[in-house]
Amino acid sequence: MADTTQGTDTPSSQPVLVPDKPALEGLEPRLARQWRDNGTYAFRRDTMREDVYSIDTPPPTASGSLHVGHMFSYTQTDVLARFHRMRGKNVFYPMGWDDNGLPTERRVQNYYGVRCDPSVPYDAGYRPPAEPAKNQRDFDAVSRRNFIELCEELAVEDEKVFENLFSTLGLSVDWDLTYRTIDDTSRAISQRAFLENLGAGDAYLAEAPTLWDVTFRTAVAQAELEDREQPGAYHRIAFAAPGGRQVHIETTRPELLPACVALVAHPDDERYKPLFGTTVTTPLFGVEVEVKAHPLAKPDKGSGIAMICTFGDLTDVTWWRELQLPTRAVVGRDGRIRSEIPEWIVTPEARSNYEALAGKTIFSAKEAAVELLRASGDLDGEPKKITHPVNFYEKGDKPLEVVTSRQWYIRNGGRDETKRERLIRRGREIEFHPPFMRSRYENWIEGLNGDWLVSRQRFFGVPVPVWYRLDGDGEPDYEAPIVPGFDSLPVDPAAEPAPGFDEDQRNQPGGFIGDSDVLDTWATSSLTPQIVGGWIRDEDLFAKVFPFDLRPQGHDIIRTWLFSTAVRADALQDSPPWRHAALSGWILDPDRKKMSKSKGNVVVPTDVLEQFGADAVRYWAASAKLGVDTAYEIAQMKIGRRLAIKLLNASKFVLNLGATERSAAPEALALVTNPLDLALLAQLRDVTAQATAAFERYEYARALQLTEAFFWTFTDDYVELVKDRAYGAAGEAGKESVLTALATTLDALLRLFAPFLPFATEEVWSWWRAGSVHTADWPSATAFVGIPASSDPAVLTTVALALGGIRKAKSEAKMKQRTEVVTALVTAPPQQVAQLSAGLEDLKAAGNARELRLAEGDGDLAVTDVDLAPQPVE
Repeated sequence: MADTTQGTDTPSSQPVLVPDKPALEGLEPRLARQWRDNGTYAFRRDTMREDVYSIDTPPPTASGSLHVGHMFSYTQTDVLARFHRMRGKNVFYPMGWDDNGLPTERRVQNYYGVRCDPSVPYDAGYRPPAEPAKNQRDFDAVSRRNFIELCEELAVEDEKVFENLFSTLGLSVDWDLTYRTIDDTSRAISQRAFLENLGAGDAYLAEAPTLWDVTFRTAVAQAELEDREQPGAYHRIAFAAPGGRQVHIETTRPELLPACVALVAHPDDERYKPLFGTTVTTPLFGVEVEVKAHPLAKPDKGSGIAMICTFGDLTDVTWWRELQLPTRAVVGRDGRIRSEIPEWIVTPEARSNYEALAGKTIFSAKEAAVELLRASGDLDGEPKKITHPVNFYEKGDKPLEVVTSRQWYIRNGGRDETKRERLIRRGREIEFHPPFMRSRYENWIEGLNGDWLVSRQRFFGVPVPVWYRLDGDGEPDYEAPIVPGFDSLPVDPAAEPAPGFDEDQRNQPGGFIGDSDVLDTWATSSLTPQIVGGWIRDEDLFAKVFPFDLRPQGHDIIRTWLFSTAVRADALQDSPPWRHAALSGWILDPDRKKMSKSKGNVVVPTDVLEQFGADAVRYWAASAKLGVDTAYEIAQMKIGRRLAIKLLNASKFVLNLGATERSAAPEALALVTNPLDLALLAQLRDVTAQATAAFERYEYARALQLTEAFFWTFTDDYVELVKDRAYGAAGEAGKESVLTALATTLDALLRLFAPFLPFATEEVWSWWRAGSVHTADWPSATAFVGIPASSDPAVLTTVALALGGIRKAKSEAKMKQRTEVVTALVTAPPQQVAQLSAGLEDLKAAGNARELRLAEGDGDLAVTDVDLAPQPVE
C-alpha cells in the first residue's frame, strides 16, 4: 500500500521527537528499506492519464562496471521524478536492466572462462571451471544453450549490485516495475515489433556491403561507429594506362589491390578528364579496371585519383553503388585475405602474387603487398607515414572491415528522403532539455547514409524470429521467410522448428533452416516504452503511460537510443515516444577528460557513497545542469554533506524552540505580525515560486541553487536575528509570530530540498510530521496569500546586512561576538533606514546592542562609530 499521508492541510497531534545527536550515518539503509516496505514510491494503477508522469528510465548495462556516471545521471532523473510526485502526479518510474548483447557475452566469457561453439551439444549438468584459463584459446567450448544459461545466471547477480547502488543513492523507483531486456516479455515484444515492421515493409533482408568487426565476427551499424586516430601510410602506386603511360594513385590499403574495381577522379579535374571511360591495369594482378568520374573524389587529396576497392571504406561503398561497379571481395569475415584465388585473377604471375597474400591478416597482407610492389617496380618511393581517422566498432579494438553479407535492416530514413523528413518532424514534437540538443538529433538524421542494420552474428540476444524454406537442392528461399504466430512469441529459430515443420526436417532438402542471427541490442532497447509500458499485453496500462512524459539519457547516445526509439514509436504507434527528452552530460576527471574504464580514471561509486553519503553525492549531481559535462568534484560533495548536516542541526534548533506541526498550518499565518518574520515569509514565497518555475523548465539545478541560497539566509541571518524573541523576550505574541515563521519555513524547506536530499529531509520530517515528506505536497506560493501585500522581503536582507556590520566591527576589534555594543551608528539610504526601523529590536538583540542610531545617507549601508563595552577581566 502506498504511503500517501500528507502533512500540511490537516495538523495532527504528531509529537515532536528530536534526537540528541542527529546524524546522516545509517539513514540510507534504514530509510530505503522503509520506503520499499511502505510502498512510498509505488505507482497506482487506478489512475487517469492526465494524472500520470511516466519515465522511460534508461536500463543500465548490468554487465558493465559501476562508475560515478551512474550516480550522476540517475540522480538527475530522480530529482525530476520526486518533484512531479510532490506536485501530485502518479509517477510511473520503472527500472530495467540491459543485459543482452556483446557486453554480457564478453563478461561471461572472461568471468567463467568459456566460449560459445554452436556445434557443441548441450550439457544439462555443465558447470564452468572454478578458475578460468588465462589464455582464451584454453576456454571451455560450450553449446549455445549452455552459454545463454551462463549469461542469464551472471546477469542476475550483476543486477543485484546495481539495485543495491540505486537504493543506497535514494532513487525513488518503483521496484515492482522492473524488467530485463532479455527476459521472455522483452524478447516477445522485440520479436513482435520486428514482425510488425516486416509486415509493414519497414524491415527487410538484403545482401550488401556491411561494416564488420573481425574480433566479434559480427556486423556493426552506423550508429555504433567511432573514429580513432591511427598510424598509417600513403603508398604511391602505378597503374598501367594505354600507350605505356602510368597513372599513380595514393592509398593506405595496398593489400586491397586484388579487390580494385575502378579508379575515380573528380569530374572537373583536368588532369584526368582524358582518362574517363578508358581502362587501366592493376599492378601485380593485371586486371583491367575503368577510370570513372564522381564528385566525391577529392582533387587535393593524394594524387587526386583514387582506386575503388570492394571494400576499403564506406566511400568505396558509395562509389560502388552509384557507379554500379562489380563486387570483387577478398577480405573474409575473419579479417584475413581469402585463401581461394578469385576468378578475375587469371595469369600465373598474378595468381602467384595473390597466393603471397592469401590467408594473411590485413596487417601481414599489407606488408606482403608492399614488398611485391617494391619488387615489381610499381611502388613509387617509400610509404609516407601519416595519422588518420579509422572506423572502429565502439566496443572493438581492431579497425572495421567492410564485407558483403546478408543482413536484416529497418528503414530509418537513411535511404528515403520522405521518411527522413518525417522523423525530423517527429523529433520536433519532443521538447529537448537543453533545447540545443535537438540539433544533434536532426544532424544525425540528415547525415544517415543507409538504413538501420539490426541483425548481429552473436549468441546471447533476441533471436531474429524467422525461418527459411529449403528447396530440393537444400538452398534457402530468402525471399519468403517463414514467420511465427504472435501468440507463440518468443521463439528461437535455432532451437525450435519452423511452423508446419518437424525438427528432423532442419537442414534437410525440402525442409527448413532457422535464422541464426540475433537482433542488435538497440533493436530491443529502442522498445523500452513498449516493454515496460505494457504494449500488446496490457493496453490499459499502455494508454495511461504512453507517450511517456520523459526520456532521460546521455547526450552521447542521441544517435542510437533516442533516435532508434523514435523510429520504432513512429512506425508502431504513429507517435513520438515521449514528450520530453532530458540529456545528461558526461563526467570528467579533474583534468577535464571523460571518465572511462579504458583510461583508468573511473571512480567506484560505492566508495564515494560510503565516504560522503548519498545526499552529498546527489547534491553534486543535481548541481550540474542538463547537457553540461561536469567534473568529478570531491569539494562539491563536501559542500553537499555540510548542507545536509546543517539541515539536521538547524531543524533540531527550530523544533527545540517549540515549533510544531500546528505552527506550520496555513491558518497559523495570521499569527505572524512582526515585519522581520513577514519579510522571511515573503522571501520564502518568492523562492518557492522561482524554484517551481525552474523545475517546470527542467532546470532543477537552478531550483537547488535558489533553495540553498535561501536556506543559508534563514540559518545564518534570520535564526540569529530572532533567537531572543523566540525565547519569549518580546512577549507571547512576538514568540508566536517567530515560531510560526520558523515552522512554516522549515516545513517549506524540507519540501523544497526533498528531491535533492531525500534522506536528510525524510529524517527531519519524521521528527515532527506523519507520513513521508516525499508524498507531501510541493510547496505552493499560493499558500502564502495570508501574508500582507505590504510585507517587504528586503527587511530581512537589510537587517542582516547591518548585523554583519556589527559583527565585523567586533571581529576587527578582536572582541567576542557577545560583547555589548554601547552605541553604534547605521547609515543607509532612506528606504533601507525604514527597513532597519522595522527590524530594529531584533537587530539590537542579535547584536547585543544597547543603542543603535539610524541615519539617512548616500551610498551603501555602513555601520560606524561602534562603541563596545570593555571586556571584563577573566
